[in-house]
Amino acid sequence: MQKEKRIYWIVTVIGMALIVLPSYFAPRAYLIETMHRLSFPAYFNLELDICKIVGAVIILIPAIPGMVKEWAYVAFGILLLSASLAHWLADGAVKGVAPLIPFAILCVSYYYFRKINYAK
Repeated sequence: MQKEKRIYWIVTVIGMALIVLPSYFAPRAYLIETMHRLSFPAYFNLELDICKIVGAVIILIPAIPGMVKEWAYVAFGILLLSASLAHWLADGAVKGVAPLIPFAILCVSYYYFRKINYAK
């Protein structure tokens, strides 16, 4: 069980970093231009940033109930799959694959979350 917990925390921290941090390290002009190119409203970037932070906090704080964490996993899954589709349609297949990398890491994190919390 200790091995599973260690894997869970390493994968989860990496996944949350890949989801949350690009919004803060990418040039602001690039993010605004990308939102415009994807035909999203200007305020959508702020909404995404807030929701990503809230979701990451929910997943990373152990005291939060498991059902709330599961909904955060679902929300991140929808976010990443939607991002993949949007980038694929607007920018081509190469940029559409990029959000699938954190999605795969999120899936591994969720697998270990379930294994740790719902093991019999």
